[in-house]
Amino acid sequence: MGENGRATAREIAKRHLDAGDPIGWFEDLYSSAGEDTSIIPWADLTPNPNLVGWLDRYGTTVSGRALKVGSGLGDDAEELACCGYQTTAFDISETAVAWSRKRFPNSAVKYVVADLFDAPDDWKGSFDFVLESYTLQVLPPALRAEAIQCVASFVALDGMLLVIARGRDTKEPEGAMPWPPTKEELKTFQSHGLKEISFEDYMDKEDPPVRRFRVTYQRVSDKSIKFTTT
Repeated sequence: MGENGRATAREIAKRHLDAGDPIGWFEDLYSSAGEDTSIIPWADLTPNPNLVGWLDRYGTTVSGRALKVGSGLGDDAEELACCGYQTTAFDISETAVAWSRKRFPNSAVKYVVADLFDAPDDWKGSFDFVLESYTLQVLPPALRAEAIQCVASFVALDGMLLVIARGRDTKEPEGAMPWPPTKEELKTFQSHGLKEISFEDYMDKEDPPVRRFRVTYQRVSDKSIKFTTT
């Protein structure tokens, strides 16, 4: 997307943050867009290539129920469904969920309007694969610790979590939205019963390239680790 579109998204986010409404800006963003995706920073209308690359290598290792956190316009959720996962995808924005259903009218994905911080109780420990891509980085840093706890809670025993986000070092500024997490922040997933299986720190293929973290976790049973990237 262009810088004008990104500036619009940042303006909407700031307006809600200043009003003490740190997550209400998502619905405002989608409803303001109409059917124009140019102001939605993450709406590429194609599956995230950082997800696709992971699935190409490891996707057959995990099966069963999948959950997409922050489903946006549905492309990543549809990719998971195409890989055979029984996929649920949720977003706090009613407009985003309606837009996804319109884009994919015959989809097998269950699209749900839900709040990460007040998700259905029966989702806890229920998913074999959880995908968190680009949601943590667009939540204000003050909410990140709670968000990490909520995301971790969805992972079933022996289940996997894949986190994809922009990355930064601790000494680097938080910047404007998006607010890239640090390695230290992401490592707190391990304090919620997850084991870090791999941590990739790399420059992607965007123009210009963007630093990304792609991290794989597992909720490990006493028996064994069922997944390895080696």
